[in-house]
Amino acid sequence: MDRFESMSILIEAVEAGSLSAAARRLNMPLATVSRKVADLEAHLKTHLVNRSARKLTLTDAGRAYVVACKQILENVRETERAARGEYNAPQGELTITAPIVFGRLHILPIVIAFLKAHPNVSVHLVQTDRVVGLLEDHVDVAVRIGELPDSSLVAARVGVMRRVVCASPGYLAERGTPALPEDLKTHDCITFDRLNMPNEWTFKAGQTKVAVEIQSRLVVNTAEAAVDAATAGVGLTCVLSYQIAQARAGGTVVVVLRDYEPASSPVSLVYSGQRLLPQKLRLFLDFAVPRLKDSLRSQSED
Repeated sequence: MDRFESMSILIEAVEAGSLSAAARRLNMPLATVSRKVADLEAHLKTHLVNRSARKLTLTDAGRAYVVACKQILENVRETERAARGEYNAPQGELTITAPIVFGRLHILPIVIAFLKAHPNVSVHLVQTDRVVGLLEDHVDVAVRIGELPDSSLVAARVGVMRRVVCASPGYLAERGTPALPEDLKTHDCITFDRLNMPNEWTFKAGQTKVAVEIQSRLVVNTAEAAVDAATAGVGLTCVLSYQIAQARAGGTVVVVLRDYEPASSPVSLVYSGQRLLPQKLRLFLDFAVPRLKDSLRSQSED
């Protein structure tokens, strides 16, 4: 049994919530994933997980074991980095994850400049709107938008991101421009279900939060779809400001209700709180943090 591989598969199953979801993430047969977890349990002579058709939960022994596995695998990776000399000179592959649109607009230009400055470093940029686990997915640094939970990870805050309501000029000419959040009750809305409730949006009036009931004519699961629908005149949508940067620059959407926007969400670069950072990661943080701060500052002032 490759115990390190089995540990990694167990962690993936726990993070994914089921053996089948882990199999899909790992592009591995479900039978193999199930056997690897069972091999670990047989080796330890204890049950680590409770299995059901839809959900996997850890036993008490499993919870303690998974915590230990994460630390063991991180120590192994750290030892391998030291052996390769990554703590002495910037070299090797740096894995970065960011939301899809944010990654294209803000991270990719920085990565390109960084690669030109450091020829011995390569970058694997993973653009996805799901939250990627740093230890489980072997990620060096991740972009997180929103308040961060307490964890052992280290966060470098680089700015804030506004949540905006927008629509096409044609829609606003036909239906009128809302002056108050309550005016949305008479408008058609497009909901991005990862950011908002499908039947209400939240605003700020002074120091008070105001929840407004909306009529969601279209519910989508990506910001790009919400922006495309708004551009096409379907209705108003509420997204993060970077997600409409290009449409707004092209004049295909207009921001409304600016005075009632909720508090901005923090944007952070998150990385593992290991004892010694590889040179490639330290150099990237030093390179990226001030550039992201400048980019996000100019956008938040727009």
